[in-house]
Formats: sequence, C-alpha cells, structure tokens
Amino acid sequence: MSGRAVVVGSGPNGLVAAVALAAAGREVVLLEAAERFGGGLRSEELTLPGRVHDVGATVMALALASPAFRELGVERLVEFAHPPVAAAHPLDDRPAVLIHRDARRTAEGLGADGAAWRACVGAAARAGLPLTDLLLKPLGPWSGSPRAFASAAAFGLAGLAPATTFARRVFRTPEARAAFAGLAAHSMLDLRAPLSGAYGLMLGTLAHLVGWPLVRGGSQVLADALVGRLRELGGEAVTGHRVRRLGELAEFGAGVVVLDVTPRQFLAMADLPPAYRRRLRRYRYGPAVFKMDWALDGPVPWRDPAVAAAGTVHLGGTLEEIALSEAEMARGRHSPRPYVLLVQPYAADPTRGGHTLWAYCHVPHGSPVDMTAAIEAQIERYAPGFRDRVLARHAMGPAALEAFDANLVGGDIGGGLASLVQFARRPVWSPAPWRTPLPGVFLCSAATPPGAGTHGMGGWQAARLALRARQRPEWWGGC
Repeated sequence: MSGRAVVVGSGPNGLVAAVALAAAGREVVLLEAAERFGGGLRSEELTLPGRVHDVGATVMALALASPAFRELGVERLVEFAHPPVAAAHPLDDRPAVLIHRDARRTAEGLGADGAAWRACVGAAARAGLPLTDLLLKPLGPWSGSPRAFASAAAFGLAGLAPATTFARRVFRTPEARAAFAGLAAHSMLDLRAPLSGAYGLMLGTLAHLVGWPLVRGGSQVLADALVGRLRELGGEAVTGHRVRRLGELAEFGAGVVVLDVTPRQFLAMADLPPAYRRRLRRYRYGPAVFKMDWALDGPVPWRDPAVAAAGTVHLGGTLEEIALSEAEMARGRHSPRPYVLLVQPYAADPTRGGHTLWAYCHVPHGSPVDMTAAIEAQIERYAPGFRDRVLARHAMGPAALEAFDANLVGGDIGGGLASLVQFARRPVWSPAPWRTPLPGVFLCSAATPPGAGTHGMGGWQAARLALRARQRPEWWGGC
C-alpha cells in the first residue's frame, strides 16, 4: 500500500484501524468531525463541574475479550477497574440476582438453577478466549482449535433461539430467567426474536471470562490513549474536520480510506455503483435509546444493599415483564415500565468526581418522547428515595444522541438492527463486507461485522484488508 491511509471517524473502530495501520508502518491521518476524539468513548461534564460522565460506552468487557484490542496491547495503555459484582438484577419480592466474575459463585446464588447456569453460561466461559475470538470474527476462514470450533458451534445452536425460549427451556426459577432476560435485552431486540438468546449467552460468558470492567477515569481515557499511541507511531490525528465527500481526501494524498461511518453517511459521501447503493439503502437501523445521567449526593439507596456493589444493574423485573417491554418497543410503542439498563461507575471507579450514574431505556427509532419519569420510576421501584439523592440530571433523547454522534442514526446506539438477517448482511452480504466497490475504500463502523460494542473488530478487519490494498486513487474524481 502506498500513499497515506486516511481514517475518517474516531470511534473505537476508527481508532483501532488507525493504530493498526500505523503499527504496520503506514503513514496515517485520522480525521474526526467533533472537537474531541472518541465517538462513543467520549466523556463529558454533563451535570455538574468535575463530574465525569461517559456519554456512550462505559462497561468494557468486549475490549478485554477483543483480539484487536489484545493485539494493540490496550491493557498497557489504560487501567481497567472491576466492580465487586459485574451485574445485578433486582426483583420486587426476593433478593437480587448477582452475576459475579466467578461462575460458581453466581450459580450458588441461583439455587435450583445453579447447575443449569454452570452447564450453559459457565461452559461457554470455560471455553475461554478461543471461543470469543471465533465469535468476534464471524466471517472469513476458520482458524483455531477443533475444541474452540465445537464450542462455537454449540454456542451458535443455543444462541439462535429467542431469549424467551432459551430462558424457559434451560431455567426453572424466576430468578435465573429474569437474569438471563436482563442480559439478552442488551440486544435491543424483541426477546421473542431469533438470535436474542445469543446476546444473553455472550454477555454472561464475558462476565465470567473477563469481567465487566470500566476504564479508570472515564471512557475518554481509552480514546485519548489510542490517539496517543497513534501519534507515537508517527500518525496524525485531527479534530474538527468533517468529511462530506470522499473527493475532499485527495488533498491528504490518500492511498486508501477507512470510514468509521454507517451506510447513511457513506451514501451521502460517495458516488456508488447503483446495485451497491440499492443494497445499502435496504440497511435497517434499529430502535433507539433515551439516556439519562445524574449527579447524586451519595450512592443509590437500593432496597437490596447487595446491588450497590454492581457496576451494571438491569431493571425491569421478571422475564415476562422485560419481554413485554421489549415487544412494545419493537412495535413502535413506549412501555410505561421499560427495561432500564443502569450503570453506577462509582462501584468500581472513585475518580469521577463523586457519585455519577447513567441509565437508558429502549424507545422506537427517532422517538421524541421524554422518558425521564418512566426511567426514574423504575429506579424508585427498587431504590425508594432515589430522587432525593439527585443533585442534577441530564437527558438525551434520540435526536440529541444523533447530534452528538452522527453514527447514532435516530438514536440507534447499535449501528443498525441486530436481527438474524442483518447479522449475516451487515451492511451487505459479502465474504468481506468491510470492502466497498470503490477501490481502496473500506467501511469499519458498527454497521460491519461483528456489530456494536467496544471491541474495534470492524476497524481491525478493515485495516487488514487495507494493508493488502494497492493505491487506487481513481475514486477521487467522481466523489
């Protein structure tokens, strides 16, 4: 590859692509439209001065499991802080379910379903990083041991089931079923949909395999560390530079271009072949989130004190309640008792200026509805007196999220619907979907495999393809 490698967008995938290209000896320039690097890794003082809030991702299980981040030595760049409990699932009339790093300890808390948890989630965790490596590299030639392949095949067969089917088939108790539903609902799918079970199984596996840590000081620390590493390798990183058309990149002497953008932005940036353009236009974005951040004068007053030790808390009650909430969202409705995903960073990281908290619920794509009252009611349900602890609050609906980061189209934080069909066609069906019809131009956002999450695998795969590409600047003229 000759000429510069130009990476557009500095979310996790763009950052990984830029560092991987620079580490291979290429001349790299990273362009970011915002005034700060990071995309979904940015941290801001959203409520009170000195309070550090992660606007996007906080929990970094996928970063520790990712082959891309491991190859780049991310654990040498930042400090990961583990909460005493990975995740908690409060219930109305019984103790909360606690998901520990230790699978056996988790199983002990599940009573009659302990053996079942060890047999499914625990078994996947015991398969280790060879299994997650295969799951995070869903396309391309298989490499790994026969044992890892067998584990991945078993995982795939189990995970194809809807989360509701999986939970009822595997578990007998309301506690275990509820805990699995809380994990699976991260998918933002109707829990009766195929593949929703895989998300619950994967997140449970990661909890036991690598934990659910945070980056000490905020997610921005990880973004800044990767930018620092890029510059150490001789790369250039520029903020405040929005790229509207690919032709603008000719001034940078681009030999190849890696785009951390979704199909909608790519369609606007380039003159694409009609057939490919039609395929991109069929790409489906998913539901949105309504996100809230709070500055508190102390910890959340959970009815079950054990929940205070959890970094992540799933609020929504039983399997049936969570499934109903997600089904309403999938139909374009707003649940009065939504599933709420809540993160209390202070459980792991005391360096963020006090007791900061964030949570979101799922809403229809582009929803204009203010869900503040519904979210806070769900917290009060399990933590009476919560509102009395609030010093300041900050809300971001779908429009505000998209204004913050153009990749969050309609408030979709997943880069596109996580359905079974789109898992195989992300953003188009191709053995190398990171490659585009434009020579030397690659996509690497969450709209490419393996999808959403702070794993950088889209950027890693795009960079690997780009390193094999020849300089082909002919796309400059028509873009």
